[in-house]
Amino acid sequence: RHLGYHVRDWGMGRNNGRVAADVERFAAQAAEWVRAGGAPLTLIGWSLGGVYAREIAKEVPDAVRSVITLGTPFAQSPRATNAWRVYSMLSGETLPDELMLHKLTAPPPVPFTSLYSKTDGVVAWPASIQKQPHDHPHGIENIEVFASHLGIGANPAAWYAIADRLAQKHGEWAPFVPPLGARFLYG
Repeated sequence: RHLGYHVRDWGMGRNNGRVAADVERFAAQAAEWVRAGGAPLTLIGWSLGGVYAREIAKEVPDAVRSVITLGTPFAQSPRATNAWRVYSMLSGETLPDELMLHKLTAPPPVPFTSLYSKTDGVVAWPASIQKQPHDHPHGIENIEVFASHLGIGANPAAWYAIADRLAQKHGEWAPFVPPLGARFLYG
């Protein structure tokens, strides 16, 4: 907000991990916000919230300008996290099957940035790395920061990268370049 962006949460209360139903509901809400306000949204999601952001962008790509995730497991089995048992127990959801895992690993059809940490402690960092497909027309990048899973959302290096991504003009994606003098903050 202090950078002048219109910011809102997803408006659906606590994230209970019911991905399919919540993605469908929020995708409809995102499309409505864009119809009402005109500008596509940048979706920022932390951990499972990043899975939602990626899947919503796949459902309503015209409503999404870009997606930024923080410590989000999308590139491997959910068992690549230290929280998969807790997720299954609290959400009542079973782990995705092979078809769903294939869908989750596909990048969103918009510019995408994954912020990850090798010291995450909950999500195995390779699970947050998006491979660059040959036919993806938009920018994809993986940015390493040094943070815990719970700390990545308050990490100054992550915030700087997010602010940099938000400042890009729509349709003019360029890769992230860490600021001089602070490159040691990124992997």
